[in-house]
Amino acid sequence: MRLGIQLGYRGEGFADAVDEVVEYEAAGAELVVVPEAYSFDAVSQLGYLAARTTRLQIASGVMQLYSRTPTLTAMTAAGLDYVSGGRFSLGLGVSGPQVVEGFHGVAYDAPLGRTREVVEICRRVWRRETLIFSGDHYRIPLPPGEGTGLGKPLKLINHPVRPRIPILLAAMGPRNVALAAEIAEGWQALFLDPRAAGRVFGESLAEGRSRRKPELGPLDISVPVPFALAEPAPSLLDRHRAQLALYLGGMGARGRNFSNDLIRRYGYPREAAVIQELYLSGRRAEAAAAVPDDLVTSTSLVGRPDEIRRRLAGLAAAGVTTVLVSPLAATRAERVRDVGDLRCLIDEVGPATP
Repeated sequence: MRLGIQLGYRGEGFADAVDEVVEYEAAGAELVVVPEAYSFDAVSQLGYLAARTTRLQIASGVMQLYSRTPTLTAMTAAGLDYVSGGRFSLGLGVSGPQVVEGFHGVAYDAPLGRTREVVEICRRVWRRETLIFSGDHYRIPLPPGEGTGLGKPLKLINHPVRPRIPILLAAMGPRNVALAAEIAEGWQALFLDPRAAGRVFGESLAEGRSRRKPELGPLDISVPVPFALAEPAPSLLDRHRAQLALYLGGMGARGRNFSNDLIRRYGYPREAAVIQELYLSGRRAEAAAAVPDDLVTSTSLVGRPDEIRRRLAGLAAAGVTTVLVSPLAATRAERVRDVGDLRCLIDEVGPATP
């Protein structure tokens, strides 16, 4: 199991955060992931991280598929792979209609079809093929009758460091998870409850893997978790509880909230409805209080070493191959120490179960 660091998207104290990432690298972390949401772009921060680290893999977690053309996405990924010396993985996701239409002003349509086409276009660009693509959603160059008619097929000027950059697809719904298992090197999960993973995701993963090409290799499954080597006091997980309330209640509209749908599938339909109603009514503290304690615990990684070993074994049994931690300890020295200790615990647990 790989050990990664999940950065936040609030943006405060970035220079200090990167200094800390450098220490995490020395302590045994193998990957750092930068989110985007509707905050600062991930690309600028990833370039800075590439310059400050030497061994650490870097990944977007995730770049929004609708906010860039497929070709720009491919160019950006190739550029980050170039400045990092071949250490970049392209995390992509479709976000949701509130962000895509409300912030970017782009129609949120055909997320599965667009994802499949963007992945294919990126791989053609990285192979330096002369780009001619005619899909249901993207046509490159623009066909006759669209634009000026002066567009011509081109290929990337530069030779990428790698002709195949790993693609990690963020997914929650059954069809999205199946697509990730079919066409991507990795699946970026969110709020993964390992106890329910087989029941909720097993069929989708099996479906996608049945169509997966051998050259993609085994599917990497990554999951972000708040982390501390400490007694799981309620106050330690207050921020995680609030984040769950935000995603379950406010990251989406009634009837179109992917995180809310997920915990319903976990077996919390009544709680999902209550959290969303409270959050959308402006009662955020009550929404956070309504998040089930069991869900807070199962989607985090907090405890003494024996408990962490048990939880890591559960993640491995659920197929998780990369754990992305957000260290919670109060001081930088404690957080770095915890990451180093976690590296040792992960090595004890062994590999994931496919």
